[in-house]
Amino acid sequence: MPATIIDSTIFGNIFSTDAMKAVWSDENRTRKYLDIEAALARVQARLGIIPQKAADEIVAACDINKIDMGKLRAQTERIGYPVLGVVSQINALCRDRLGEFCHWGATTQDITDTATVLQIREALALVDQDLAAVSKALAALARRYRDTPMIGRSNLQQAVPVTFGYKMAGLLSAIERHRERMLQLRPRVLMGEFAGAAGTLASIEKGAMETQEGLMSELDLAQPVIAWHTIRDTIAEVGAFLGLVGGTLGKLSMDIKLMMQTEVAEVYEPFAHGRGSSSTMPQKRNPISSCYIHAAISVVRQHAAALMDAMVADHERSTGPWEIEWIVLPEAFCLIAGALKQARFVLEGLEVDEKQMRANLDMTNGLVVSEAVMMGLGPRLGREYAHDLVYDICREAVRQKRPLLGLLLENKEIASAMSRSELEALCDPANYLGQAGVMVDRVLARLDEGSD
Repeated sequence: MPATIIDSTIFGNIFSTDAMKAVWSDENRTRKYLDIEAALARVQARLGIIPQKAADEIVAACDINKIDMGKLRAQTERIGYPVLGVVSQINALCRDRLGEFCHWGATTQDITDTATVLQIREALALVDQDLAAVSKALAALARRYRDTPMIGRSNLQQAVPVTFGYKMAGLLSAIERHRERMLQLRPRVLMGEFAGAAGTLASIEKGAMETQEGLMSELDLAQPVIAWHTIRDTIAEVGAFLGLVGGTLGKLSMDIKLMMQTEVAEVYEPFAHGRGSSSTMPQKRNPISSCYIHAAISVVRQHAAALMDAMVADHERSTGPWEIEWIVLPEAFCLIAGALKQARFVLEGLEVDEKQMRANLDMTNGLVVSEAVMMGLGPRLGREYAHDLVYDICREAVRQKRPLLGLLLENKEIASAMSRSELEALCDPANYLGQAGVMVDRVLARLDEGSD
């Protein structure tokens, strides 16, 4: 009976994905335990630490289909950890007590941590796929709307013109930095653990480091230079990374929500019959995906903080902080997968109303280009004097509810300093986009370089 939003049969695929939930499932985690125990047996047999026939029995027993999950649940509730229950079942499946060589020299945390790292590797691959898709969608929007003028906003007020492509390119630059961060963190994070009770591998008299090296080679993980049972910065780094990705997705969802307001109406999430409708107001078209993104990434951010709490561990094996990771790491990955899925849906089908963007640019009767007018007049009248003059005219335009251009043309000082055609050009928002297009091109060029 599912009780969490992620496992809910109703909400589950809104807040997560089947693929990510499968990575963090009981079955996959248990499969990872078996993979590690089988790899350990193979390595130790090659090194002569355990008999080859014991390794053969252990490897044959390390099959997820041979594990009684109901029994494992009962064993875990009794013992407190699932690894010993798995080892016990492997042992029972082996002939002639050869299973006693299973888990030789290892400790529960070695298997648990290494399994977690293997799950992280699979989970990061899914995140990377979604980030690539989000990047592609943002690039298409940035390219298509490179020169589409819209109002830039500061403190929720109209500021100066930008382009919609510029807005999308800004988000794209952040997504590409996240992809770069993932490449950088993988060598640090994808590191296994095999260190024994207190991290010194004292339980293996000969071949300890060779076992560790061979095991990590079998699993295609980095070999640790020292035990990290209670040194948890790499796991916390994963949480911080997910929090950063979530922050960018949250920025996207916030802007979409604001631009979907009735009074703004510049973009819309993709249309589907009935999607975003109200039970009482037939006219409503709510920003459903953006709402789900906002909720999911807010929880991910708290989970990132919890993983940093888990770093505060005691001595060589901790009493509680470690278990924090079991709770929050799977959920953080599942929720970020859901947020990424919703972001892909929004961006790949985003409806953009260019005419409404232009209408919003014009709604202040030219006040949004007052900076352009001031800078244009500055060389001829002096910047400070031009600022004060335009400031007063802007106030008058607001009071009279008249276009800025008309009042500028009526001012004798301005009329004598600048022609009508020059003033008309300055008062066109499309002429005051600065280097927006150049910046879009730079972001796209860097993206193209990275794909070569």
